[in-house]
Amino acid sequence: MLPPSHARAVIVGGGVVGASVAYHLVREGWRDVLLLERRRLTSGTTWHAAGLIAQLRATANLTRLARYSQELYGRLEAETGIATGFRRTGSITAALTGERLEELRRSAAMARAFGVEIEEIAPAEIGARYPHLNLEGVTGGVYLPRDGQGDPSGITMALARGARAGGAAIHEGVRVTGFRLERGRIAAVRWESGDETGETACEAVVNCAGMWAREVGLWAGASVPLQACEHFYAITEPIKGLGQLPVLRVPDECTYYKEDAGKLMVGAFEPRAKPWALDGIPADFEFTELPPDFDHVEPILEAAVRRIPLLERAGFRTFFNGPESFTPDNAYHLGPTPECPNLWVAAGFNSVGIQSAGGAGMALAHWMVHGERPFDLGDVEIARAEPFQRNRRFLAERVSETLGLLYADHFPFRQKATGRGVRRSPFHAHLDAEGAVWGEVAGWERANWFRRPGQPAEESRTWGRGPFFDNVGEELRAFREGVGVYDMSSFGKLRVEGPDAAAVLNRVFAADLDVEPGRLVYAQALNDSGGIEADVTVARLSETAFLVVTGAARRRADETLLRRALREDERAVVTDMTAAEGVLAVMGPRAREVLARVSPADWTALPWGSVAEVEWGWGLARAHRVSYVGELGWEIYVSADMAAHAWEALREAGEGLLKPCGLYAMNAARLEKGFRHMGHDITPEDHILEAGLGFAVGWAKPAFRGRDAVLRRHEEGLGRRLLGFRLREPEPLLYHNEPILRDGRIVGHLTSGAYGHSVGGAVGLGYVPCAGETAEALLASDWAIDVAGRRVPAEASLRAFHDPSGARMRG
Repeated sequence: MLPPSHARAVIVGGGVVGASVAYHLVREGWRDVLLLERRRLTSGTTWHAAGLIAQLRATANLTRLARYSQELYGRLEAETGIATGFRRTGSITAALTGERLEELRRSAAMARAFGVEIEEIAPAEIGARYPHLNLEGVTGGVYLPRDGQGDPSGITMALARGARAGGAAIHEGVRVTGFRLERGRIAAVRWESGDETGETACEAVVNCAGMWAREVGLWAGASVPLQACEHFYAITEPIKGLGQLPVLRVPDECTYYKEDAGKLMVGAFEPRAKPWALDGIPADFEFTELPPDFDHVEPILEAAVRRIPLLERAGFRTFFNGPESFTPDNAYHLGPTPECPNLWVAAGFNSVGIQSAGGAGMALAHWMVHGERPFDLGDVEIARAEPFQRNRRFLAERVSETLGLLYADHFPFRQKATGRGVRRSPFHAHLDAEGAVWGEVAGWERANWFRRPGQPAEESRTWGRGPFFDNVGEELRAFREGVGVYDMSSFGKLRVEGPDAAAVLNRVFAADLDVEPGRLVYAQALNDSGGIEADVTVARLSETAFLVVTGAARRRADETLLRRALREDERAVVTDMTAAEGVLAVMGPRAREVLARVSPADWTALPWGSVAEVEWGWGLARAHRVSYVGELGWEIYVSADMAAHAWEALREAGEGLLKPCGLYAMNAARLEKGFRHMGHDITPEDHILEAGLGFAVGWAKPAFRGRDAVLRRHEEGLGRRLLGFRLREPEPLLYHNEPILRDGRIVGHLTSGAYGHSVGGAVGLGYVPCAGETAEALLASDWAIDVAGRRVPAEASLRAFHDPSGARMRG
């Protein structure tokens, strides 16, 4: 039977993820759902997955999705009658170094904050739970009793049966060949089945094509950056007396071990992976194994035999090599594509597809049906991906690294080493000459800190105080006591222009943006629940032109938000101007002294929130009076062609006074002042009032998205508050996700953290429940932060820790 001529949603790809999306769409009430699979269900990469199903992920909401997957797989067999093979075996991760043990202890603390059952265990306890393990070099580990494993094919078939029972149609042997586009949207999906060709008109398409997803996205002009890599594992002969064992991970040796039916699977995530099918996936690919490459994995298997001595006498029955798709940042892609509003994506699962599929399908279906995410999904939203990342040479280089990073030490300041230098600010060469040590965000090279003469540009590979610790302290001191400059050219700059630009922006953002030209406003875009979708500054350049400035990682998502807010009859356009201007942030109490040397402008006559053109050296610039570090200062915008001159003029004027600073110092400064960071401290599930940003609401405005939710929360009172925390001990370090304890009980976790050199200890932000309580009662409690299993006393505050005026924390 051929596919129907119409469907409400067409899902491209019949792996576990596509089946999950179909299952959840029909559970949400959509009946007209069609899944098209080019060959047979699971025949791409699902069939050979290891089937490890863990709960704990890197963030609270990714953990939430993984836990949902477990709950779903636990009930699917009873619901559908198809065995999923799911069982809770527990899992152990063993550390072989002190740094890895610190990582596991911090992960255990994070798990406690997220409500995941976990135990920190000593080497002897690891040996008791996994008696075949050679404990030589083991420093400790963690045990998660509710982790499990399952049969990937069984899980997929159960989801498919559940989808069919809800009304979905699943067609195998139907290859999607393209899309018919009308006015920037997909109007129909084109397909072929045997000798037959046709198309299915639809309202939405979901790209669940796995390692084919990049090419499928391009049919609609959408970037879905991912690339297949070879993934290796070996399976032993049956081992008498092996017994049922927990899943074991020894990441310092790049290995995992899974017992199944009396045999042991040994899997590898080697440091340097092998990209596969760079010129395209063979047309006949179906349940295909790749040629073995024993030389590539031999060192890892040799280490495995030493770690599990019984492997030496058991012998291996199978050496398997199969492809899996990986993304540039090791996070999967989910959500609507920026380029095509009715093309959705769920792909690129980086070897965690089975444990992620249930939650990803649930979240995507909810988003499609209800128009809003079920909760913040920023870690995996496709809108974070940059168009250049679909470049095949870039992908081949980057994924050769990201596969191995799954088991590498996850140090807090670790930077990718591959595919670097793609985007550089116009000040890059000048900053490099000053000793910049570089990091990368959204492809942009950004100065994280500056080394002293003779100091190596080494990356921080520790959970302790990195090589930059004292440097950042000196840079922070420049902001607080002198004057520092940092490059913020990578920040997104979106010009919104036209006769209706003011009306559009006032509808999108909660703040009142109907200000005079030459003024700047701090603003948030909200969803219907009052959650924060965007956090920006908006400068009114003229009666009809505005500049919206956002973070580098948020530029694409915020541009998409603005473009989709435009109505057909509105006369306004959105233009990405990010690369057109370089931006230098000149900050500190002596900023005017330096600026007066480089420009004749009257800097005393430019108040906070002002925007003005100024002469700069021999050229022109635009000065925005605003600060993310909480000190006197201006952001200086200059056209890219004048940027080199602008830096040289500033550096000459600031000789002996001006200090180049990096983004690590900027982050520490903003946390000392309690300023929020979009994606960490404020997200779509964080209400603007609970985030402490009520001052940025245009209360007199008659209409903006989320207004009803804001008024309702204002009337009902807050359910939680964002507090600042400072450790009472000077040594421990905070990053994010550390549990917050109130009177000895976990009540939340930090959303961000850094070391506050100006305030003598680590500082962070985090939400805590406060329903029915006064601020005084809340702050009077006994507060502590769990740092790698140790409860460190902390001071909680609604005021900035570094603020001589004693002002409340503002974003």
